[in-house]
Amino acid sequence: MAQPLFESTIKSLPLLGRGKVRDIYAVDADKLLIVTSDRLSAFDVILPDPIPDKGRVLTAMAAFWFARLGHIVPNQLTGIDPESVVTVDERDQVRGRALVVKRLKPLPIEAVVRGYVIGSGWKDYQDTGAICGIRLPAGLAQAAKLPSPIFTPASKADVGDHDENISFAAAQTRCAAELTGLLAGTGTNGARLAAQARDAAIALYAEAANYAAGRGIIIADTKFEFGVDAAGTLHLIDEALTPDSSRFWPADSYREGISPPSYDKQYVRDYLETLTWGKKAPGPRLPADVIAKTAAKYREAFERLTGRSLA
Repeated sequence: MAQPLFESTIKSLPLLGRGKVRDIYAVDADKLLIVTSDRLSAFDVILPDPIPDKGRVLTAMAAFWFARLGHIVPNQLTGIDPESVVTVDERDQVRGRALVVKRLKPLPIEAVVRGYVIGSGWKDYQDTGAICGIRLPAGLAQAAKLPSPIFTPASKADVGDHDENISFAAAQTRCAAELTGLLAGTGTNGARLAAQARDAAIALYAEAANYAAGRGIIIADTKFEFGVDAAGTLHLIDEALTPDSSRFWPADSYREGISPPSYDKQYVRDYLETLTWGKKAPGPRLPADVIAKTAAKYREAFERLTGRSLA
């Protein structure tokens, strides 16, 4: 197990920003270095304790899915070795946990696909009988499988803020407002890109869910992010189908009516729900056993889905 990395300190490249998990550096005008740390956020609060190997798991799993699903939509990868763009003494910070990617303009939405009624979707359904305005059959139980996957976009919040479910029409409006200038002369527009993102997200989810089912894992829902290049071509960016962006359930313990056990950070969320900390920064420290069990869940998800151990 590698030494946990809470925050990277690359000095040879300009730091552009830090997200909840990833640190982003400029390689040049066309490329970025994205370093996936071992930070963990819950309830949109970055917790003070890193999860060992989490960043390596996320990077390896995303790379697995990028390769497997690349025929559906282009992705951000350049194929450049991250160790080649930093100094020798910085290579340990990027080894196995970083990618050199194309510099693309992100769409201002989270592309969420749901195959089951759970999480915020379950709350919406209980209140309205719908999720993001999509009317669903009456009488569904918690964790019930939907007749077919649905696209339920969300607003993209800043670090520390909460994403909010929005309608597809609102997603189109957001994309149109943010991307109009960039797309001039490309033959496309923001509303059309939102539709492309919806169709790509559902296709990605469907193929991944079918594959995962053969490995004994249910992908209940997942979140994709998309970006666009100067020619108006949509790309899959950020991460894909990892325990941070998805709800993975072991098929052998799934049943309707409960929130099933999962291979993601739900274990940490469940622990935090036993505390009275207000779900605001700073987050509480995690006990050693919670850290160890969370790390084990991330590694097990990777191993079950890919059929190989983390290098």
